[in-house]
Amino acid sequence: MPDKVDLSVFVVDAFTDQPFAGNPAAVVPVPQWPEDSLMQSIAAEMNLSETAFIRPRPVTGWDLRWFAPLQEVDFCGHATLAAAHLLASEYGAVGSMEFHTRVGVLRVTRDGAALRLDIPALPPEPVTALPTALTGLFVRTPCMVFRNFENLFCLLDGQEAVRGFAPNMGQLAALGATGFCITAPGVGGVDFVSRYFAPGAGIPEDPVTGSTHATLVPFWAARLGRGTLHARQLSARGGILDCQFAGDRVWLTGYAVTVLRGTLSLPVTYPTGGKLPPSEGD
Repeated sequence: MPDKVDLSVFVVDAFTDQPFAGNPAAVVPVPQWPEDSLMQSIAAEMNLSETAFIRPRPVTGWDLRWFAPLQEVDFCGHATLAAAHLLASEYGAVGSMEFHTRVGVLRVTRDGAALRLDIPALPPEPVTALPTALTGLFVRTPCMVFRNFENLFCLLDGQEAVRGFAPNMGQLAALGATGFCITAPGVGGVDFVSRYFAPGAGIPEDPVTGSTHATLVPFWAARLGRGTLHARQLSARGGILDCQFAGDRVWLTGYAVTVLRGTLSLPVTYPTGGKLPPSEGD
């Protein structure tokens, strides 16, 4: 009697057209959900900012869940892009790919060689001041503080302030599950820049963050007076996002590259019934 079962695992670099840039996500296609504790253990083992688990729905589309190294998360853009790239490139999915998630239905469609991610817009909610746990985090007081349901945002006075920011990870970890994003106007054809940190979830700095742009795009569209924007995340790996504010939705267009194909060996108690035929999309 076998003492283990195998599942395929992939690592996809999202929001880049080159390997070892953008934001890596692990993607694990499954016929049915493993136990939550097992998915969390896999995410900790992969030790990337997100591990995405996808399973086919009975008729069309997929269920999608995201796990950071320390906890399940409500919303992740780059791992959604990575999952769509994987389904198209490895499993033959065509057309619009529909993912059912904690934040509703997310859709990804081909835009030439790129992928367009359709996510809900999360308008910025004003905050009067930084939490006391972040006292002294900045040399100069941020120009503005705002938030959405899962992240705190600070507007800084320029791109170099974002690039040169040296965070105190202990202070940011005190935010717990709340992520922390800094942003500023860009230069040289870039409309705005950002960086994102979530050490409380096991993500010291996220290389490229799709979900924060659900709020950054409405924020900058209002400040700049237009809905088509070019964004750059100033992490060490870096990433580029073409953005469109579409009312109650945000469209993020980018590329993705598969950099690893492997096998997970799991305890035999994992329920292995069913197959993973990819949906044919809409």
